[in-house]
Amino acid sequence: MNNIWRWGRYGLVVLPLLFFGLFYLYPVATIFDYSFRADGVFDLSGFASIATSAYYRDTLVFTVFQATLSTFFTILLVLPGAYVFVHYKFPGRSLLLSMSTLPFVLPTVVVATAFLALIGPRGLLNTALMDLFNLEAPPIQLTHTLTLILIVHVFYNYSVALRIIVAYWSGLSSRIEDAAAVLGANRWQMWWRIRLPLLRPAIVAAALLVFIFTFTSFGVVLILGGIRFATLEVQIYYQTINLLNLPTAAALSLIQILIMLLAMLYYARLQRQMSSSQTVVPIRPKSASTWQQRLFVGGNLFVVIVLLLMPLLALIVRSLWIDGQFSLEYYTLLGENVRNSVLFVPPMKAIANSIAFGLMTTFIAVVMGTLLAYLVGDRLVNTRVGRFIDPLIMLPLATSAVTLGLGFILALDEPPLNLRTSWVLIPIAHSLVATPFVARSVLPALRQIPPSLPEAAQVLGATPFRIWRRIELPLISRSLIVGATFAFAISLGEFGASVFVARPDTPTMPLVIYRLLGQPGTENYGQALAMSVLLLLVCLGSFLLIERFREAGVGEF
Repeated sequence: MNNIWRWGRYGLVVLPLLFFGLFYLYPVATIFDYSFRADGVFDLSGFASIATSAYYRDTLVFTVFQATLSTFFTILLVLPGAYVFVHYKFPGRSLLLSMSTLPFVLPTVVVATAFLALIGPRGLLNTALMDLFNLEAPPIQLTHTLTLILIVHVFYNYSVALRIIVAYWSGLSSRIEDAAAVLGANRWQMWWRIRLPLLRPAIVAAALLVFIFTFTSFGVVLILGGIRFATLEVQIYYQTINLLNLPTAAALSLIQILIMLLAMLYYARLQRQMSSSQTVVPIRPKSASTWQQRLFVGGNLFVVIVLLLMPLLALIVRSLWIDGQFSLEYYTLLGENVRNSVLFVPPMKAIANSIAFGLMTTFIAVVMGTLLAYLVGDRLVNTRVGRFIDPLIMLPLATSAVTLGLGFILALDEPPLNLRTSWVLIPIAHSLVATPFVARSVLPALRQIPPSLPEAAQVLGATPFRIWRRIELPLISRSLIVGATFAFAISLGEFGASVFVARPDTPTMPLVIYRLLGQPGTENYGQALAMSVLLLLVCLGSFLLIERFREAGVGEF
């Protein structure tokens, strides 16, 4: 029996490694190979075209520029909000902090559609201003501008930076600020001499993570910016789908992979620094006592509420408000072929596809993520293999979904892995993105299990499987639910890789929304709004479930 269990453990070790090797490392390695040997011989034409073309250099510069600006404005807006959440207590504080995470779990397609519903040419603000002042043209012209891209990036990444800085700041000692106040430090000295130096690891880590997300932004830039504001991610898409220029696309992907890998390595280093800087005397929030404090707290809460809720409320209202009255017409149109296209796929079928792919993704991600968590925690094999597996978990997060989709096209088109035209690639691609979330959700709960529990059960004669089923599984079940819910929500909203691997007859909800937004006509726009609301409601339900089961310490990012 012991030999069977020992070989079974090694089999469990091989399973996630084989999955990542076949569907992540092999496609990425193929991109490397294709970048240097497009036709089977050593060829640097893809890199040469990038190095000699001002267009591609400008694309790289713009990608860095917009990511830097997005990061700067996000951190600038987050710092006062983080101060309020750390230092003050007020009604609904925990609820609002939890709700601030909602944008992060929303699909980029829904976020872009929500801002179009709010400040687009046919958005609520423009419609209201035109009716109020009898204007013939929308006064707010932000579509296909860098300003709108930056606004949406701040909305999307605000919660990420807020969570990191609040979590770190709450664990710092209040004695340093108290001592500085006693010594006569004014407000500016308190910020520049005390708070910012203490918060530097968290600020840099949050800024780096926001930079990574905005550097690889795809759906937001593609829908709201177009080719005029193309980033590396959008350029890879255009070179592959529109121009069929695979060598250049592979070279751009390789450049992006290397940049993101360096960023993720530096982020991991910052994480270790943050974990070693916490103290046992955390800051305790207090009530605002003066009118200045109440004004400061109220102003920041107003910004948070407006930033987070207005676009989403505008999306819902715009989908129901038609010709000056509430109507469900856009929702009833979801089953109709408005343009009589032969390629029409009913949106309701896309919803069914997304749910089916989401369930398959959840199953794969939960199995692989749990096994990887056991490997990292050295619970399957008595070696330090986890030290090498841990970076492997994060690699898909350092690789853009568009790059991953391109890797599938290049690598999985020959037997025995001829999956290029198969729908199977969709849940596989989604699982690669979702698995790290499951692993990082389960790992902290797994590490909190005292080794004495399974050892005592083993002494009493319990088999390894019985120990896992009766002891470990109940203790990690809440984290498994969180990870599974994350995986399902990620699959529903995944857009970048799906653009490459989805077949015309098996589109997902984000793909249908993108196609509808790109077609003229009020009916198509209305269908896009209605489907975005449905996707929003599903993601909102997933988010509420995550918050219901999430515990302090669940999830490491």
